[in-house]
Amino acid sequence: MQRIILLASLFLFSFIQKVTAQETHTITVEFNGMESDKGNLYVALYDKEKDFLKKSIKGEIVKITDKKATAVFKNIPEGEYAISAFHDENDNKKMDTKIFGIPKEPIGMSNDAKGFMGPPKYKDAKFAVKGDVSLKIKMN
Repeated sequence: MQRIILLASLFLFSFIQKVTAQETHTITVEFNGMESDKGNLYVALYDKEKDFLKKSIKGEIVKITDKKATAVFKNIPEGEYAISAFHDENDNKKMDTKIFGIPKEPIGMSNDAKGFMGPPKYKDAKFAVKGDVSLKIKMN
């Protein structure tokens, strides 16, 4: 009888672990369209509309080679995300802007989302992660 209870307990414990353990995935993003290899590419990952373009959950600084770059985000839980990036051409570690906050340096968003009279919207840049994801973003 003790053996049955022990086996049942082990089975129940392993089942609960599988249900509560969250599967994670990898997001690989290929960037193109840069006009030079100068500076670095700053890439940010967001998981909430209210934080989009303000507070990222993860960030990467990526070297540009042959006017291309690749960023990889690992251990990402399933969910909804958006990505923004800017090419820091002059390597001053910030995105330079013109009047009214218009970027001077190339930017890119997931889904190649574009803004109209302002920055792109989260709803236009968001994508689902249900497994490993590969994205391509053109810098403009």
